[in-house]
Amino acid sequence: MLEKEFMHAVGFFEGLPINEERSFIDEKKIVPNLESRDVLVKVKAVSVNPIDTNLRKDSIKRNALRVLGFDAVGEVVDTGKEVEKFKIGDRVFYAGTTTRAGSNQEYQAVDERIVALAPKKLSDEGAAALPLTSLAAYELLFEKFGLIPEEGANKGKKILVINGAGGVGSVLNQLAHWAGLEIYATASPENFEWLEKLGVDHPIDYHDDLKDKMHELGVQKVDYIAVLFDITHYLGQIKHMINPFGHVGTIVGIHDALDISDWKNLSVRFDWEYMFAKTDYNYQIETQGQALKVIARLADEGQLTTTLSKVYSDGINAVNLKKATKDVETGHMLGKVVISSPFNASK
Repeated sequence: MLEKEFMHAVGFFEGLPINEERSFIDEKKIVPNLESRDVLVKVKAVSVNPIDTNLRKDSIKRNALRVLGFDAVGEVVDTGKEVEKFKIGDRVFYAGTTTRAGSNQEYQAVDERIVALAPKKLSDEGAAALPLTSLAAYELLFEKFGLIPEEGANKGKKILVINGAGGVGSVLNQLAHWAGLEIYATASPENFEWLEKLGVDHPIDYHDDLKDKMHELGVQKVDYIAVLFDITHYLGQIKHMINPFGHVGTIVGIHDALDISDWKNLSVRFDWEYMFAKTDYNYQIETQGQALKVIARLADEGQLTTTLSKVYSDGINAVNLKKATKDVETGHMLGKVVISSPFNASK
């Protein structure tokens, strides 16, 4: 058991604009108690994701400090009485859950079933960039789309990835390449080199009309479309670009009605992907630990590279969390931004 009772944490009491002084604050918290399947992790690096900003903005004023953070790498320092997979000293990574305090604290209690050993060949920062986006990409490709999660097992199939250079797209492209798909992906032209590095066969300027550009490339329809942006902006273009019995999926919530009736007679399957749905509803949560185990193996084999693009390495604190969050809120991050320990109060 830990000897220290208090720990550093970075959080807030109300959802304020990121430029506000108290949008994030440094506080002390009591080290969390463990449930029977929990591991207690000393957090070494965290990543910032769009969900962090969305949840902060939507938070009402409260009396208790709210701690977010949905990517982490750290060391197991204690275990619950029923933990089977991990021991003290293990280096692990995970995406956590929205139902408990997050990784922006020095010690975090996490259910072992959503945790995996971190990739040995990646730094803490490199590994911390992967869990959330990897799980979203893995679940969309291999659970929702039904692709086979084996090297080269899906050759002959084509996928269109919209917003291919973002956090999820940067992992999804690599997994799709490993699994054998031919990949068409949209991004800004300045990010085409990044897409090609990730295994994209055909980068497409997102300003172009998708249907016309695909026709120029000699393709009328594809088997899978992953829309990693608001699908309402693209539905008119992609309605007639999917093969019969194909799959379309998206990770972004929408505010307007979505008319997908054109796909009914094609037997096209439409999927939402939200990686926190499993932990929100306690549904097959062990599959997330299993997926991360695959991700770690692929990273160690050189089949998957980290999408880390920026690091704040002088401590996890309110100032650096604000900086990283501002990066994410621009909406133009290429890859992921990470903050690494030690936890220290802002200067």
